[in-house]
Amino acid sequence: MPRRKHKRYSKPRKLYDAALIKEENDLIKKYGLKSRREVWRADYTIAKIRNIAKGLITSSEKEQKEFVERQQRKGFSVTNIAEVLALNKEDLLKRRLQSIVLQKGFAKTYKLARQLITHKHITVMGKVMDSPSHLTTLEEEMNIGINLAMPEKKVISDEEKNILSKIKHEKAEEVAA
Repeated sequence: MPRRKHKRYSKPRKLYDAALIKEENDLIKKYGLKSRREVWRADYTIAKIRNIAKGLITSSEKEQKEFVERQQRKGFSVTNIAEVLALNKEDLLKRRLQSIVLQKGFAKTYKLARQLITHKHITVMGKVMDSPSHLTTLEEEMNIGINLAMPEKKVISDEEKNILSKIKHEKAEEVAA
């Protein structure tokens, strides 16, 4: 049975608030995003992380330390729960594969980085990655590569050339008739 997909973002309460639209448009331009929905997704993800951190405020020191270490492996520069609560959507947008590709110098602009990723020229840990929104961990960041090799042209044998020419002649005769 297929799994039910859930929304990974939440719309703002006032969609047409001028200040909010300006802020979102600035983030879209700054990070080369496709739409406002990507900003909403970053905001939603950070909100989830912050809610987990709020729940851990009263928990044991060991659980807090494990949570902070998990966030550090994700690439956030935090040392305690208070710093996790201070995270914002820009911190998350800086950890996207699109941003990391630009930081590494594989692309000159965010839009070019996005294009390289969607055209499957970027590899992460040896695997082709085609999602610009992929949240890159520190381990993955060290293993990002670029592969700009074009696919090789297939060499056609004489037999295949004869078959193709026959097909072309048959189609030409049908069009003429």
